[in-house]
Amino acid sequence: MTSSPDIFYCCLRTGENCSRIPSSSHLAPVWRRSTHRKKSSIVVCSGKRNDKALEYKKLGDSDLVISEITLGTMTFGEQNTEKDAHEQLSYAFERGINALDTAEMYPIPVKKETQGRTDRYIASWLKSQPRDKVILATKVCGYSERNYIRDNASVIRVDAANIKESVEKSLERLGTDYIDLLQIHWPDRYIPLFGGYLYEYTRWRESVPFSDQLRAFQELIDQGKVRYIGVSNETSYGVMEFLHAAKLEGLPKIVSIQNNYSLLVRCKYELDLIEVCHPNNCNIGLLAYSPLAGGALSGKYLDSNSEAAKIGRFNLFPGYMERYNKSVSKEATGEYLKVAKKHGLSLVELALGFVRDRPFVTSSIIGATTIEQLAQDVDAILKTERPLPPEVEKDIENVFKRYKDPAID
Repeated sequence: MTSSPDIFYCCLRTGENCSRIPSSSHLAPVWRRSTHRKKSSIVVCSGKRNDKALEYKKLGDSDLVISEITLGTMTFGEQNTEKDAHEQLSYAFERGINALDTAEMYPIPVKKETQGRTDRYIASWLKSQPRDKVILATKVCGYSERNYIRDNASVIRVDAANIKESVEKSLERLGTDYIDLLQIHWPDRYIPLFGGYLYEYTRWRESVPFSDQLRAFQELIDQGKVRYIGVSNETSYGVMEFLHAAKLEGLPKIVSIQNNYSLLVRCKYELDLIEVCHPNNCNIGLLAYSPLAGGALSGKYLDSNSEAAKIGRFNLFPGYMERYNKSVSKEATGEYLKVAKKHGLSLVELALGFVRDRPFVTSSIIGATTIEQLAQDVDAILKTERPLPPEVEKDIENVFKRYKDPAID
């Protein structure tokens, strides 16, 4: 059995160690980062000790202590104006969120005329913020034939030239001189992506060697332009190859994996990535994206004639994330809604509470198109009973046994 981590209090106003300040002060209990690899690191910050507050966890082997909610920004510049974006960013950070997630290709859906607009909206907000208080995560494109993203490339690859150009342009758009976490948005090699499930044997292709990718990141880290690296939409094979190359050649280790995870998408992570990324094995933090399955787990698409469904992204952008709007996914969503109602919860509370409580999730990436949606999501994380009661978990598993990953294309 490992010993419990040390605990002390820090002042929210100054950040100093305030262990000896009386308990009536505005303090936040903080678990010190452990030097023992197998010991978890959790920080809990609050204006008062008894307040419900966000938890903060160390991201993999990095020194980044990240809030259990990361603000997703892919709607900035498409569904959200610059003013909307600034309001969401300010609200999120006022609620204790300290990390935001962007990508060079955002906003979504991807279009040549809007590519990079998300970053520019973030940059104009970031100017008024203390840079060291914001964990800025972005992503470099994987293999893509959207060649307009690069100056002189017919096909985008995850090689040194592409990575360097991506980072230089991202830094310029974001108005900063460093990125806290740079992730490969999807692999350079072929894998089934964005709703694809089964690997198509005949689609294997030559890809950039893992060590070459890591050497390119090493150069950027040495230059102080990137602090840590991670992957996204990755498989166990990819994670292990990156780790093997890093160990063999003394190259930087990935600290995070940003993969899809929700009540409707569980199997790909829980089958084997959960073992690979376990703190006692490779210690890679999961940043779970689409915990509400693109909005499907809000329940608004169950009635296709509702006003909320009509103005939702599934209808605004035909074909977008349609895997969540298919009959089997809808059936599963309806069953989870029954579970939520049975236990006096909203579907959002059930869905976000479930992801929040998984011990292998470091942070849930939550995006919204309105402040009201964002507030509802943050409240669901903070105010829903922690952890969800055993009887709720049992009912969730009963639905899961009948609908395992119903969003498979």
